[in-house]
Amino acid sequence: MTSRTTQTVVRFSFPFSLLGLGEPQAAGEYRVDHDEELIEGIPVLAWRRVGTFIHLPAIGAQSSKQQMVPIEPADLEAALRNDQQQS
Repeated sequence: MTSRTTQTVVRFSFPFSLLGLGEPQAAGEYRVDHDEELIEGIPVLAWRRVGTFIHLPAIGAQSSKQQMVPIEPADLEAALRNDQQQS
């Protein structure tokens, strides 16, 4: 099966929490990877998301530790909406 990873950068203006992260994360920019696989057997090119991961800590944070944590896309979207409402 063919697979790919797409990357985006999300920005939080305020500290935020996501299920599974344990402690709140600092405001900043975070890289998010979306793992996808090609849906075969249909006449159009289509991809199905099979995993979403956020890279911790924030881009540019002063830390030698980096980790990639699986998250639910709906939880990320909710956290981003919450962050925008705080502005």
